[in-house]
Order: sequence, then C-alpha cells, then structure tokens
Amino acid sequence: MKEQISAVQRMQDYIEENYKHEITLAQLSEVSLFSPWYSYRLFRQYLSMSPAEYIRKVRLSDSARILKNEDCRVIDVAFDMGFGSVDGYQRAFYREFGCNPGEYALHPVPIKLFIPYGVKFRYIKKERLTMENVQNVFVQVIHKPERKVIIKRGKKAGEYFAYCEEVGCDVWGLLTSMDSICGEPVCLWLTEKYRPANTSKYVQGVEVPADYTGIIPEGFDIIELPAADYLMFQGEPFAEEDYETAITAVQQSMKKYDPSVIGYEWDDSNPAIQLEPRGERGYIEMKAVKEK
Repeated sequence: MKEQISAVQRMQDYIEENYKHEITLAQLSEVSLFSPWYSYRLFRQYLSMSPAEYIRKVRLSDSARILKNEDCRVIDVAFDMGFGSVDGYQRAFYREFGCNPGEYALHPVPIKLFIPYGVKFRYIKKERLTMENVQNVFVQVIHKPERKVIIKRGKKAGEYFAYCEEVGCDVWGLLTSMDSICGEPVCLWLTEKYRPANTSKYVQGVEVPADYTGIIPEGFDIIELPAADYLMFQGEPFAEEDYETAITAVQQSMKKYDPSVIGYEWDDSNPAIQLEPRGERGYIEMKAVKEK
C-alpha cells in the first residue's frame, strides 16, 4: 500500500506544480511510475475522483481566489487556468459553486473551495507520539479583539480527525473562501458556555469583526468572543508528513509552561485556538491568559 500511496502523492504533487497547463494521463504515468491504466485506477481508488475531475476542481478553486482578490477579467482567468473557452469555464464554475464567475467577482459569497489534501496524510498512522528530541517552541503574548466567529459545530468531536468524521473535511474549503480578521480560518476548542447541548467541543470557523452582519452559511452558527490576551505557541518548521510530531511538540510544551513567570495565569473562560498546521511556519496553537 505504501508504494501505491507514494505513487498517488507524486501525481498530486505534479498536478500542483502544473495545473495551469495541459496534463495528460501519460505525464501522470511517468511520475507515478505505473502504467497509465493503473495510475488512473490508483488515483480513483485513493481520491474518489478521476485525475481530470481533480484537476478541474483545483483550477476552479484557484480561479475563485483570483476573482475574489484581484482586479481581473473572467476571460483572462479562464484561459490562464487552462480552460478552452469562457463558456466552458463559466458552466464549470457554476456547476462547482452554484454561481456565475462574473457575479462572484463582484459580490463574493462563501463557497466550498476544493482543498487538495495530500493522500499521504490520510494514511499516516494516527497514534500518540513520544518526543525523542527536544524542539524549540517560540512563545509570545498576542491580543485578540472583541469579535464574532462563524463556526460549524460537530456532535461530540474533541479533535480534528473526529470532527472530520462528523461533519466532513470540506468545511475548511468554505471557510477559506471567507474573509477573516486574522487572515485565515481557525479551529477552536470551545468552553462550556459556547456549547449548546449535544454539540462538539472542537469546531472550525472564521473570525469576523464584532459588528459583522454579513452572510452566515447554512448549517453554521455565530458566537461572540470578548477581547482577550493569548499565549501563542509556535513550533519549528517541519516536513508536511511530520505534522503529528510537530503538533505533539507544541502541545507538550504548552502543558509544561507556567504563565506566572510572565505575570499571567490561564484563562479557561475563552476557547483555545489552533491554526492550520503549515510546515513552512511551524505548528501554532493559542491559549487564553489573564493578568494575575
């Protein structure tokens, strides 16, 4: 199985680097090191879609980001993303997101962007890790303003994998399409006062201004959080496949840390925050504090 997963991951990596250009099954076969037929079969087996469907989703989601954030014409985006015609691009965009690209560029709404998670991460054995080597963890105090958070609740989940099983992994794509005051979606461990009965402790959401009156996607809730100080723990950069080790290093450091040495104590009334684990910046987690 490991050899098959590596082959699919190589195809994903090739697509990530070349998705704006034409990609043939023969090219994917070259990087997978299997025959075209078997490469296609492996891709569908592990990603539940064909290479063509995967490439189309990657192109459409990237085009949506460009339309939202840049001043550009739909025709230019269509051809830059490798679509053969504007009409074909518009139809594909509408089928994927339920809106016309021109309308979306003028009035962006939350849409489910496709997040191309590497197949290798799905099959890493998930178990408690022990740290053999001490890693550096950077700690600093940051201030979070009064704000609202648009969240998608689960049922019982207390961590990421259980949450994905309950609500699915495509929530993150929708959140990524929304503007956030911190620049990216967040994961929260909610305290009891923010949890109605039979809802999860762990949620994903996006922070918005305290006076936000915009769209709340169907099935989402919105909560209000007060201004608060946080200790932000940031680990060393890591190889993407080592993300669990990186998370464990930071969380063990947090357990050992005594905030009283800098004049604070833990504030358990506010949710803890997790940012998306990104290898280039290190894993980041935040826990609320208050002055002693």
